[in-house]
Order: sequence, then structure tokens, then C-alpha cells
Amino acid sequence: MAAVIGFLGAGNMGTAIIKGLAGVTGVSAVAYDVDAAKVEALAGDGLATRAETPELLGRQSDYVILCVKPQYLEAAMDALAPHLRPETVVLSIVAGVTMTRLRALAGENNPVVRVMPNTPALVGAGQFALCLDDPALPAEKKAFVRELFARLGRTYVLEEKHFDAFTGLAGSGPAYVLYFMEALIESGVLMGFPREAATDIVSGLIEGTAKLAAQSGIHPSILREMVTSPAGTTIEALMHLDRQAVRASVIDAVAASRDRSKALGA
Repeated sequence: MAAVIGFLGAGNMGTAIIKGLAGVTGVSAVAYDVDAAKVEALAGDGLATRAETPELLGRQSDYVILCVKPQYLEAAMDALAPHLRPETVVLSIVAGVTMTRLRALAGENNPVVRVMPNTPALVGAGQFALCLDDPALPAEKKAFVRELFARLGRTYVLEEKHFDAFTGLAGSGPAYVLYFMEALIESGVLMGFPREAATDIVSGLIEGTAKLAAQSGIHPSILREMVTSPAGTTIEALMHLDRQAVRASVIDAVAASRDRSKALGA
């Protein structure tokens, strides 16, 4: 019998997960969103069926993934929680929602899982932290959850105490990479490249470098040394970055993101 995955919210991340599950044997998706057009679009593509209300979503689902914005979560769970079956697993990708709060929102009756995704999940290359520490979560359902998110990228099973650090590093991480890409693109424009050409060059640079790091098995520090010739152009650029304390600023930025995540969950 197919496992029914319910989605409370069909925004960008909810839709990405639904699309990632398309064609997976033994899984079907049902979704509810206050913007019915989002679910209708998924239904029209054969990716999910529509639940008319949160109550119906709860009754139909073996697993419910909470994909709403934090400010809407409590009201949504007030409508959903009374209609969950006791065996239904509640998963949350909502930033800052601790396991303790998630259990309370679910009425203390259902196994819960905390998930922290990042946006490359939209193209099947996400990173997902999973907290599977709820004693009420059976082993077979832990394995199912891991397999489910592994179809959308890489999974990391972490204790909840590491979630703020994962948020600072990987959850917010795509923004850091894109910020650096923007700076490189602007440098290309400054030096005379048309913006479209500069964007294409930088996109290829990031993609190729990430592929090299992933496939070579060589530590990034060694790869960086390989392109840094004595008295050459690269060492000149890197020395400038070090004089501006860019490395330390990046480390401080990740720590600041971690600290903000802690504050949101307090």
C-alpha cells in the first residue's frame, strides 16, 4: 500500500519536495494550501491530489510535512492536529520550530521529525538535516524519512543541538555563495564584460569548481594551492582578500546566522 505524504503548504520548498517525489514507487502526495491555485497546478501536472481542508489532509496522510511560514504555523496546526491519526508522523521544515514545540503543536500524540532544508532542493541538489530523536518514531519510519529526503539531495542525521549550526552553514549557505557570485559578476562588468557574459562566466566558474572539489577527492586547500603560482596573479588577489579579513568575515557571518537561528527558536 502506498504511503500518503501530506503537505501543509505548497510554496517553493513544498513544491520542490513534491516534484522530487514524482514517480517514486509506493508514495503518493496530497497537499493543502490557502492559495488553492498552487495545489491545482500540482494536481494538473499529476504530482499531487488536493485536500480541500487541513482536516482532510490530516485524515488522509501517513506523513505530514509542515511547509508553512513560521507566523502561520500555529493557526494551521490548530486546524490540522485534532484530525491526525496517532501513527501519522509530523515533519517540520519550518525554521526555528524545536522538537518540543512541534510535539506540543501536534498535540503530544504523534511522532515528530525536524528537518532543515536548503534551496538547492529545488533542483534536486539540496542538503537536509534530519532530527530523528523522537523515541516515539519507529525504526522503519526513520528509515523511510531518510530515504524520502535522500531523493532530493544529501541527508545528515543530526542531534537537535546541531540544527542552529547547520542552519548557519547550509541553510543560509546558498545566499553566501550567491552573494559572492554577485560580487564576481560585478567585477566582470567593471572590467568591461557585458552583464550577460559576466553572469555566464561566473556561473560556469562556480559550477566547475564545485564539480572539481566534489569529484577530485582533493582537499579544497590543496586545490586552491594548485592554482596559486608564486608571484602570480592569484596570490595577489588572495593576499588582498586576506588584508580585508574576508576569511574571518565569512566565519563571523556563519556564526551570526547560527546565533539568529538560536534566537528564533528561543
